[in-house]
Amino acid sequence: MDITTMLLALALGNLSLCAALFFFEYERKRSLVLSSWTIAKQCQGAAWLLLYLRSAGVVPDPVAILLGYALLFTGVAFEAGALWEAFDRAQWRRATLWLLVPSIGLFVACYVIDETALRPLAGSLILGGFYLSGACALALGWKDASMLRRFLAIATSLLALLVAARGMLALTMPAGWNWISNSNLQLWTSSAFYLLMLLNGFGCLLLAREQGQRELERLAVVDALTDMPNRRSFFAALAPWLALARRPGVPTALVLFDLDQFKRINDSYGHPAGDTVLRAVVDVCKKHLRDSDQLGRMVGVEFAILLPRTGLPEAALVAERMRAAIAATPVKGERAMIGMTASFGVTTIRADDSVVSLFKRADEALQAAKALGRNRVIEAAMATAHEA
Repeated sequence: MDITTMLLALALGNLSLCAALFFFEYERKRSLVLSSWTIAKQCQGAAWLLLYLRSAGVVPDPVAILLGYALLFTGVAFEAGALWEAFDRAQWRRATLWLLVPSIGLFVACYVIDETALRPLAGSLILGGFYLSGACALALGWKDASMLRRFLAIATSLLALLVAARGMLALTMPAGWNWISNSNLQLWTSSAFYLLMLLNGFGCLLLAREQGQRELERLAVVDALTDMPNRRSFFAALAPWLALARRPGVPTALVLFDLDQFKRINDSYGHPAGDTVLRAVVDVCKKHLRDSDQLGRMVGVEFAILLPRTGLPEAALVAERMRAAIAATPVKGERAMIGMTASFGVTTIRADDSVVSLFKRADEALQAAKALGRNRVIEAAMATAHEA
């Protein structure tokens, strides 16, 4: 494939990827990451089209080279910036984009001074540097990164180095190296650009799919509103402690609590205010728990707390501290400060307990707390005495 055909392939390929990214996000809220990626592909496609028209003799050299490379730098910088943004490094995204202006200025200066040698050197080093910036973003958190990210980081780094080396080789290669002619260097560099286009384009779509799959897996075990374990995840954490309860040792406690008269908040202030209250209550409770304790949302406004190696009196003390903290911490809503109280039922895991019997006993204690006037802590043994 000659250089002219390769330039046309790069132009059409980037514009096609731009269209794919547009329709990929068409029915969803457009994210900053994919918006940047779309802009990157538009700029790169326009740049390669200009350089193709230059090689075909349609656009004069100064216009095609200066405008084409400026668009190419912009596209690759936006691509690298999108990768930094995707991995929560907004400051590096901004730093990458700020480098655009001096990079374009350096390229223009090299073009004016020496169009034959300095211009290819500046162009290849700038483009290679921006591609390496994107590779560094992909390599973030290498130990925990997926195999897809690791592959993209390595492949992008190698191809970026090949792009950067083009200008250096053209400037410094010995005269006897006839096999590294300028046309061969151009072909190798164009091939590297083509592979980078495919890697970054399809890599973007695959990374978005990978991220979506991880989010689905997370939502299967995490409550979306409070970011706490949901019922399924809490039961999974409880299972080994039920098994350990059959052996002698320090007991494990279970606390159930329910927010009192929560319906009035939704009715009086609206569901967004209710959601704010739920998140605030979770934050308050987390301050009174150890790292080994487990807080989960069961259903509605009912929560459960697993307290490993905690006896009934200690668990009741923890519940009392949380009850007092919830009552003493009104939540700021859009229209008013919203006060909230909670009722708690406390029990410990017995050797013969199942999930059903354990939660039944804790729920009976919780219902006893509500029957006695709410905003209090009741232990399971006290609940039995109260019923008697």
